Parts: sequence; C-alpha cells; structure tokens
Amino acid sequence: MLRRSTREFWKAGRKVEGYSLSEFVHGYVYTRWPYAYIGIAKGKRKVPALLLPFVGALAWYLLRSAFGRSKAAKRAFADHYHGKVVLLNAAEQLVTLDQPIELHDLETIIPYTTARAILLSAPDHIVALDCPCRAAMENPCLPLDVCLIVGEPFAAFVTEHHPNRSRAITQDEAVEILRAEHERGHVHHAFFKDAMLGRFYAICNCCSCCCGAMQAHRNGTPMLASSGFVARRTSVSCVGCGRCVAACPFGALSLLDGTIQIDESACMGCGVCASKCSSGVLTLVRAPEKGTPLDIHALLAETGEGTV
Repeated sequence: MLRRSTREFWKAGRKVEGYSLSEFVHGYVYTRWPYAYIGIAKGKRKVPALLLPFVGALAWYLLRSAFGRSKAAKRAFADHYHGKVVLLNAAEQLVTLDQPIELHDLETIIPYTTARAILLSAPDHIVALDCPCRAAMENPCLPLDVCLIVGEPFAAFVTEHHPNRSRAITQDEAVEILRAEHERGHVHHAFFKDAMLGRFYAICNCCSCCCGAMQAHRNGTPMLASSGFVARRTSVSCVGCGRCVAACPFGALSLLDGTIQIDESACMGCGVCASKCSSGVLTLVRAPEKGTPLDIHALLAETGEGTV
C-alpha cells in the first residue's frame, strides 16, 4: 500500500499540466532513494540489486547526460534540473514567507526553460535533510543536515521516508542553518526539477568539494544559474592576502602581482569572496547578462501579488 505522502505527491502531480507518469516515477525514485541516486551519479556507490531497474537506469541517464562528452546531451539534461545561486538574503526570503504564493511564467525572469512556475506554498513546512552529496563522500563536510526541503508535498514525503535522516524545523531554525553555512563559505542554491512538479523544492547549501551539481557544472553541464550578480573590485587597495581566492567555490579569482583578478565569466555571484574579504576590496554588483536575481519580494511586486 502506498504511503500517504506518496499519494499526496501523485495527487499534486496530477494537478500540474503536462506532468507525466514517467516524471512522477523519476521524482519518486529521486526523493525516495536520494542517497543511492546521488551516490551512483557521483560514482561513489554501486547500484543495489533491488534498485537496478529504477535507480540504475536514472543514474545511468544522469551520468551520461551530465558527465558525458556531448554538449547537446549536457544542455538537454540541464533543461530539466537546475540550481540557481541565491544570496543569503534571498535564501532567507524563501524560507520565511508567511503566505502561499504562486508566481507564473518565471522563465521570463529566471533563466530556466523548465521553471514555468514556482509554487511556494505552506512555507512553514520545512525539513532539514542530511545532504545526499555530502553523505556520499568518505570524509564529508559537516554538518550533514543542511539541505532544506521547502513546502508540500515534499516535506511530508521526506520525513515519512527518511525519518532517521531528516527533521522538521521552524523558519527560524532554517535561517540559522543558512547563516551558519554562509559563514562556512558555502553557496546557497534554490533547486528546480521537472520531476519535482516542475518547481522550486529545496535550498541546498553547497560546498564545492562535495556538491554533485557544482561538480557537474565544472564538467560542462550548465546545471547552475548565476545569482544575477558578479564580483567586482572597489576603490580599496588589495592587500594580496589571498583569502578570497581560497574561498571562491567557482575558481573565479586569482592573484596577479599581489592584486586580485576576477574572471567574470566563471563568477556565479555567490558573494562568498566579498564576505571573506576583511579589507572591503570586493563587492557584488548587478550583472544583467547573468540573469535576474531570485528576489521573491521584488518578483511579487512586479507580478502584482503584493509583498510579504
């Protein structure tokens, strides 16, 4: 007999136009066995015999698409699974909304082909899940419980199927996790996936050493979109300490003759470098060519939905 959260997942999917049975199965496997799914995709786990028909096929597709040589295959895969880099204040907005919000046709605002809508409903339902990417590593970054599952039916599904790896948390606790991860120099990603009802479902707090999405992005699969900002130098003289270079998760910074250099094509606008620069040499500025920031309050105002 199907568990209640599985039935609710299926019911929610039936309300989404164009959501197919195959997408539901994909979403179910992805959420039901995330540790096997991600571990296999990263090459850190073997496929369990019981899950070979499902997880093995999906992981093969993920590996072939995300880590293969074909640019077309990589682009096609990225059209169905995305993470948008968001700054700390934007991430806090996503977990502290106090009313259901529906924003349609955000592909014109957020550069994702599949982000046709973001439904932020019941934001008080937030779950902290042990990060599958970190859990797949032999010596993972700690703590593990830094993946924030936001809203239904996902929050209930995760707590019912992963009781030993998840816990329900309050909005204040979610903000505390975000800020602690920000202090550690990790990147906030708002994730969207076709199989997850084609909408926003999680905020991951990612480190470059463990995160599968960041690794795939480095390998040429455009799974991550910029925050819409880029790091720039201010008028303050660089002291050449190199802290920002060591902290940058995307390898966009370097030192030349003791002065910081920024590769704007590699910069994703996460803001980690600026937060680590004690001299005030670096700041973030809007970069229209990098896309539009995921600022919920601003989006609400633009769509006439009001503010929260």
